[in-house]
Amino acid sequence: MSNQLLGRKVFAVSKKVHTTRCRGLGVLTENDTQIILLDTPGLTTQSKVKRHHLEKSLLVDPWNSVKEADLMVVMVDVSDRWMCSRLDYEVLKCLAQHPHIPAILVLNKVDLMKSKDRLLDITAQLTCGVVNGRRMQVRPVIKPPWAEKTPKSDSELPPDEDTVVHGDSQTSDSALSKKQLKELSSQQGWPHFKDVFMLSSVDREDVETLKTYFMINAKPGSWRYHSEVLTDQSPEEVCTSIIREKLLEYLPQEVPYSMTQSIELWQDGENGQLDISVKLYTIKDSHMRMVIGTAGQMVSRIAQEASEDLSRVFLREVRLKLSAKLKK
Repeated sequence: MSNQLLGRKVFAVSKKVHTTRCRGLGVLTENDTQIILLDTPGLTTQSKVKRHHLEKSLLVDPWNSVKEADLMVVMVDVSDRWMCSRLDYEVLKCLAQHPHIPAILVLNKVDLMKSKDRLLDITAQLTCGVVNGRRMQVRPVIKPPWAEKTPKSDSELPPDEDTVVHGDSQTSDSALSKKQLKELSSQQGWPHFKDVFMLSSVDREDVETLKTYFMINAKPGSWRYHSEVLTDQSPEEVCTSIIREKLLEYLPQEVPYSMTQSIELWQDGENGQLDISVKLYTIKDSHMRMVIGTAGQMVSRIAQEASEDLSRVFLREVRLKLSAKLKK
């Protein structure tokens, strides 16, 4: 979704878990308004990080980013029938520890839903039947609530019987009690979402609706970045991120997760193109053979698709060469 909002591919996207390894920042500037998108790894646990030998950034970056945010966006893939009926426990903990930060729920991939009525059931489950402090009015219309009314301030919202008591809301990192954690473990949704969006990230009109919401809710203040800045990632970081996306897409199981990259060449070519050479290191000889593929077809395909994406990001021709080597 961040890529669609920015209008250019900046962040890696994959169906596999842990595609995003550390926080990335995207800058969206239109007219006199600048929106900063904090693209973070999914929330995980310390035990999973230790068990799967994951980077520490996957554990700390999401929580650190929340402390900087003016708005939390909880994205749910409604096409995943097993995951869309309840919010992840770690997400609920994050929301409960930062109740003073407004949050919205975005139901993505609604175009893949055969029954649109199912969307209303999912919304009711993930919001505990409460949106912006009010009981949901079930209507067969996919329309964001903010388009119909001006949200009330927190002080004007009536208390709700489904509300979980969180303690001091002024402390962003306030610890939750055992009782609160127990309540969250049996909770399907979050009853304090300001708004709910039902959209498809491939539908430009839907993306524009969400972008407009961000723009009209922006706070007055000075811009943090020049209007031409798109991300805080270096060009090299964008390059390795996009290559990693392709590795995740085409290589099986643990293979892409165990690989590392080294940029060997980065220079302007004679005809104005950008020439890049990257070496891919594998920990097993069998992994290296998978990367190369029959007659080099796999590595060529990955290089071709990555170079096309990079050309769109850098707005110039990119010639990318990939080679694989066993890490000793």
